[in-house]
Amino acid sequence: MNKLLATAALALTVTAPLGTAQAETWDVGMSGGYFPFTFVNLDELQGFEVDFINALAAETGNEVNFVTMSFSGLIGALESERIDTIANQITITPEREAKFAFSQPYVFDGAQVVVKAGNEATIQGPEDLSGKTVAVNLGSNFEQLLNDLPNAGEIDIKTYESNIAQDTALGRVDAFVMDRVSSAQLIQESPLPLALAGNSFSQIRNALPFRDTEEGRALRDEIDAAITTLKENGTLAEISQKWFGTDITSAE
Repeated sequence: MNKLLATAALALTVTAPLGTAQAETWDVGMSGGYFPFTFVNLDELQGFEVDFINALAAETGNEVNFVTMSFSGLIGALESERIDTIANQITITPEREAKFAFSQPYVFDGAQVVVKAGNEATIQGPEDLSGKTVAVNLGSNFEQLLNDLPNAGEIDIKTYESNIAQDTALGRVDAFVMDRVSSAQLIQESPLPLALAGNSFSQIRNALPFRDTEEGRALRDEIDAAITTLKENGTLAEISQKWFGTDITSAE
């Protein structure tokens, strides 16, 4: 009788075949307001980042719970363990590397100045930002990038949660700085009179950040291996071609 009970108890504790990993759910933070990387269309969350994360989940056999919030709140949500990572074009910076464990980069880009259409000749590079009012998204790395320029003391930097493009097009600020890929897409889709000014500057590498803990690093390693697979089998390049018409996932 005792042997039968023990056998039954053991059977109840076995929930999956040996060697079969349990599926996990990743809580992934994003703003849902950064076209074409993450945005809402007809009440559906879409974009490059959404497809990218879904492909990673499919590769690893896990599930995803997308958590949307303002961009400026994403880092705090990761630190407070409300989310597991952020998929919103998070740029690798020395300050962030000191706090988080990053995956390998999956987007390579550059900073870009955008102005009201017709004013392109006034700013051909970061040196021309002296004496100008320049907008950046609150919580992005572009504020620090501008502060690191040799002429930073001569630039009036304004941070925005939204309306960054609108205020530039209306002449309320002289320019805004964003990554070149997003800038080009924004100009293409927007009815506002905007234009790229000069070439991109300062290479940007985007990656997924994780808490620098044993658990966070383990999740990073699992996802990093999946990123490598998606790069090698061409899936990541296909997702990039779908959203941008070019491959922004390679440094070459």
